[in-house]
Amino acid sequence: MADVEALARLGADFPDSGSVRLRLLTAQLAVADIEGAMASLEWLYDRGYVFNEESQARIPQMFRGVEAGRIAERLRARPEVVERSAIYAIVPKEAGLIESAVLAGADEALIVTSVTLNQIWFLSEEGSWRSIVPPGVDDLSGIAVDPVRKMVWAASSNIDGSDDDSEYFQGLLGLKLDVPDLVYVEAPEGVAVSDLHVANDGTVYASDPIGGGIYFARPEDQNLSTLVPPGIFRSPQGLATSADGLSLYVSDYRYGLALIDTRSGRVSRVGTDRPMLLDGIDALWRRGNELIAVQNGTSPMRISAFKLSSDGQSIIGKRLLEQAHSEWTEPLSGFLASDALYYVGNGQWGNYKDGALIAGAEPVSAQIRRLPLD
Repeated sequence: MADVEALARLGADFPDSGSVRLRLLTAQLAVADIEGAMASLEWLYDRGYVFNEESQARIPQMFRGVEAGRIAERLRARPEVVERSAIYAIVPKEAGLIESAVLAGADEALIVTSVTLNQIWFLSEEGSWRSIVPPGVDDLSGIAVDPVRKMVWAASSNIDGSDDDSEYFQGLLGLKLDVPDLVYVEAPEGVAVSDLHVANDGTVYASDPIGGGIYFARPEDQNLSTLVPPGIFRSPQGLATSADGLSLYVSDYRYGLALIDTRSGRVSRVGTDRPMLLDGIDALWRRGNELIAVQNGTSPMRISAFKLSSDGQSIIGKRLLEQAHSEWTEPLSGFLASDALYYVGNGQWGNYKDGALIAGAEPVSAQIRRLPLD
């Protein structure tokens, strides 16, 4: 979609998406809609968007006849840097591409998932790492904990684009913390689940960022069921349930936040009347009346705490927890504890293509960072 009118309508449907607004800006400049483009620049400025150096040099050249000062007023020169986290643990580079991490069990052991090696890695109290290769699994990405039932769930699917030479299990892998046992919950054919969330009643929710569907499995289920079929979301990512468990928050990466009725599957948009960017959210958690969001699809990348309205239907405020950290490549998912967020700070997706390192790239040790929330 490159038509100004169509993109303006899309922007009206998703009014908190920086991605949509950037597409509109490009279309406006292509047809010399200068005033419209100026309005889009101002919209992005008000929401803290920062263009990279190349774009900051190129954009003024595209506004023919406009005073340079007017454009400069709508371009942020550099991001505000907020650094509050510290390294909690280092995952050895031999673990490959790390997607997520959790703390689990009575000893709060650190557990991480490897996409490229189809492995789960565990950090012992002594500080040493060990790994397991669960039989038959594919890329392991999202991971979540069910503390009541003493389970750790991981998503198994081909999400890295690799050309698998055999059939691997697609669905949820469950690890029982108190006994050496594995549980397999199969996904529907063609579904590639990634992000996971465990509700208080033990229901596991899973999003398919490729196909667009949302799925769930209750504790006794052997197969994932469909909550929202493909076609509603473009690329659903992070998930979090409401306090009463009757609603599920979902981040659609390019469009923003949505709310799903867990009984009917009905979808509604979660918006705001304040100047905020609600798209680019890769990971999501709820903490009281706030949604904690890792926004690695915005510029600058940031971790935000969005305050929910009393009915949970909209966003009424925001706290900036961390932004433009000097040690980030891209922050990824992790684990929300009572007082801190543990997350992957230097995601390495840019170093991999189709499941393998790109030419010239070297494996990197993953940083698990701890970010205080208060």
